[in-house]
Amino acid sequence: MATLTAHKKVLHADLGGDSVRAAQGSMVAYQGNLEFKHAGMGGGGGFRAALKQKVAGESITLMEVKGTGRAYLAQDALDVTVVRLENDRLTVESEHILAVTEGLKLDVQFAGLRGMTSGQGLATTTVSGSGQCAIMSDGPMIPLAVGPGMPLVVDPDAYVAGTGQLQMSLVSGVSWRSLVGDGGGEPFSLRFEGQGTVYIQPAER
Repeated sequence: MATLTAHKKVLHADLGGDSVRAAQGSMVAYQGNLEFKHAGMGGGGGFRAALKQKVAGESITLMEVKGTGRAYLAQDALDVTVVRLENDRLTVESEHILAVTEGLKLDVQFAGLRGMTSGQGLATTTVSGSGQCAIMSDGPMIPLAVGPGMPLVVDPDAYVAGTGQLQMSLVSGVSWRSLVGDGGGEPFSLRFEGQGTVYIQPAER
């Protein structure tokens, strides 16, 4: 089973004859006998997933890394965090995905209207199953717990991912930017309720 280990801004993907899927162009070095090929969405998504992805406006291009050895993966000097899933589901904006191991399936779901944030669609990639997912963030990723009676409101530009039984809704008319007169379009925030963890980044896009 491939193992993902984060070393600050670089991900070590150790393979023993198996494979991982990684963001296209993220490989900065490798050791051993590894092959690289275009993987698309992967995880059995096929044409329908690619079509859904296009409609949602997401762009996630993955390559498959296969063989025996270690691949060093990094992108834009972003911080890397590895999240382990055990028959669980992680929702993450696709631009934050660096790599996923076998046993995880990717799908795209549309969660809101495009253009409501600064150029971001609220289409998110759902990673489900058991395995490891490496996520990139601008600065160290911060996990925030959500529990019954403890909803969490997040600036959409700071949101990276969420896991657990979470319900997301848009809260319009509330924005830190509108208070300082910065930002165009309708101001809004993301509200999370239920039970789970929301991951945010300390820098805004």
